[in-house]
Amino acid sequence: MALSIIVMAAGKGTRMQSDLPKVLHQANQRPLIEYVLDTSLALDPQKVVLIIGHQADLVKAATARYNVCTALQEPQLGTGHAIMQAETELRNFQGEVLILSGDAPLVNPRTLKNLIAFHHANKAVATVLTADLDDPTGYGRVIRKPGSDTVLKIVEQKDASPTERDVREINSGIYVFNAAILFESLQQITTNNAQKEYYLTDVFSICFQSGRHVCAFKTDNPNEIIGINTPEQLKEAERLMLEEFH
Repeated sequence: MALSIIVMAAGKGTRMQSDLPKVLHQANQRPLIEYVLDTSLALDPQKVVLIIGHQADLVKAATARYNVCTALQEPQLGTGHAIMQAETELRNFQGEVLILSGDAPLVNPRTLKNLIAFHHANKAVATVLTADLDDPTGYGRVIRKPGSDTVLKIVEQKDASPTERDVREINSGIYVFNAAILFESLQQITTNNAQKEYYLTDVFSICFQSGRHVCAFKTDNPNEIIGINTPEQLKEAERLMLEEFH
């Protein structure tokens, strides 16, 4: 099955305390986005679409040596809105779309290959990469049908019930979708939420409502799904990279 990849790299990264686009902050002398693009190209995709926004020209220049196309997200109205910008590039694409974050440099190509294989084997329309965290505070929780690979819902912490908050399995923000269903579902999401943004996770709600099969695939290495939002998290990622790559 053909594969295309969308990498979200439009964010400002306010909490990084710098005007530099978040994906251009360096971990061990390399911009975060390079790790994610190296991983993407290792999967031999048909196309990689890089979603750029904040200081788009800088990000474009920094990634010019990579064989990727870019799509501009301006203004930035949420993760769902980011993915909508890739539709023109992927209009006639038939296959699976893998969605990655430009600020999550530790994810392993082998894990992603396993995620895609699992997605196919289960004939899912969407599969989310998950991990169990000792402290899941702040992450969206993945609620499964008991004892199965099927996802019933993904709930943001602020919307979670006390029972749901006790769940330690979290949404990594890395997904595989059937391309046609992804873009069809994106047309149905709204900004009817506290942030007034288009949430990519609302696509899952649309899949659930139409009875489509959504799965979860859990990595046994929670470190690889760490996203970087603060200087402290950047330092921690550098430390983990040195451990894992040596």
